[in-house]
Order: sequence, then C-alpha cells, then structure tokens
Amino acid sequence: MKKDIHPNYRPVVFWDLSSDYKFLTRSCVNTKENIVWEDGKEYPVYKVEVSSNSHPFYTGKNVLLDTAGRVDKFNKRYGKK
Repeated sequence: MKKDIHPNYRPVVFWDLSSDYKFLTRSCVNTKENIVWEDGKEYPVYKVEVSSNSHPFYTGKNVLLDTAGRVDKFNKRYGKK
C-alpha cells in the first residue's frame, strides 16, 4: 500500500447534543476534541445535532402539521371575496 493516502480510520465517539446520546463506532471523520469513554480510554469525539436517537422518523414522534388550518388561513387571506 502507498503511504499517506489512506484516511485515518479509528474509533470515534459520536455525541448527539439534542438528546445527550453518545455511541462509539469507527470513522474517518476529523476531530479536534477528545472524551473519556465508559471503558476508561480516551477517544476523539464528534458532536452532531441529530442522530437516530433524536430524529423524529426513528423515534416515532413525528409532528403532524395542521394542514386544514393552513388551507383555511390561505383562503381567508388570498381567496375570492
């Protein structure tokens, strides 16, 4: 293999900031911070806004939009008089 062309594939902790959920997996992502994991070892940490633990599709907490209210509001504002 050629040297210095392969990404740094290593264990990384992904931290979901919205639900404070952390999981350890392998990744090539570049990080600047480290965190001590449950096993006592220090790993690089990558902070994310949404993961499978907080995304509405995976959690089943989908927000239903009030489409009927939106249609009435549109007709009231722009409908025929």
